[in-house]
Amino acid sequence: MKVRRSERLIDMTHYLLEHPHELIPLTFFSKRYESAKSSISEDLTIAKKTFKDRGTGILETIPGASGGVVFVPVIEKKEAKEYIDALAERLSEQDRLLPGGYVYLTDLLGQPQLLRQVGRIIASKYVNEKVDAVMTVATKGVPIAQAVSYYLNAPFVIVRRDSKITEGSTVSVNYVSGSSERIEKMELSKRSLARGSRVLVVDDFMKGGGTINGMQGLIDEFDAKLVGVSVFAEANFKGKRAVTDYDSLLYVKDVDTQTKTIKVIPGNYFDD
Repeated sequence: MKVRRSERLIDMTHYLLEHPHELIPLTFFSKRYESAKSSISEDLTIAKKTFKDRGTGILETIPGASGGVVFVPVIEKKEAKEYIDALAERLSEQDRLLPGGYVYLTDLLGQPQLLRQVGRIIASKYVNEKVDAVMTVATKGVPIAQAVSYYLNAPFVIVRRDSKITEGSTVSVNYVSGSSERIEKMELSKRSLARGSRVLVVDDFMKGGGTINGMQGLIDEFDAKLVGVSVFAEANFKGKRAVTDYDSLLYVKDVDTQTKTIKVIPGNYFDD
């Protein structure tokens, strides 16, 4: 049934937002709304301008018979910085300090709206990269990786520290924990990651970087390529980190266990 333009624009916008990084032919919308391609093109021009003006994302037009439109969700740097500044204040709350200099994050990483924003911010860094998979280690990094994978329209894979019979055959690596310097093991199902995949590693908190280094080792075992590393928060680590090339949204600059104070600032994500 043919729909009015106002209804068409609302439904079209919703569809684009729900299908990021997916090529959608004009014929799809034309059949969906029983409207001429010329009308659909005019609607998409309106959506494209609105997305740009509001900082929602980029609507790319792909010419040709097999072309269409692709919605690429991004966030403007100013908006992202304001959001992370506010998060830094929340993480500086005194009661968040845990033994070992860790910061309590669980309550924040359980909030859907926060996860969506964090996923959008991290994904914005990689809109021009081909990402085949988003990798994290169980368990606290999972919701962040899931949010990032949604905005990149890429599957996410979960590395585990213990075998699960439901995973089938696995590939395992040993790594040195960056903070405790103990030998640890992690593994990934052989079916989780295709050979030659381009992988983005995401984690919730990094101290010495041993866990991320272990995931890099797994990526090598799969003959895959590391696209980048993004962490929600990093700690001030005085030793030598196992990884040096990474992005962090937040940086735990100072922790005083005696006064139980924490100072959190934006991470290197915003460095030019």
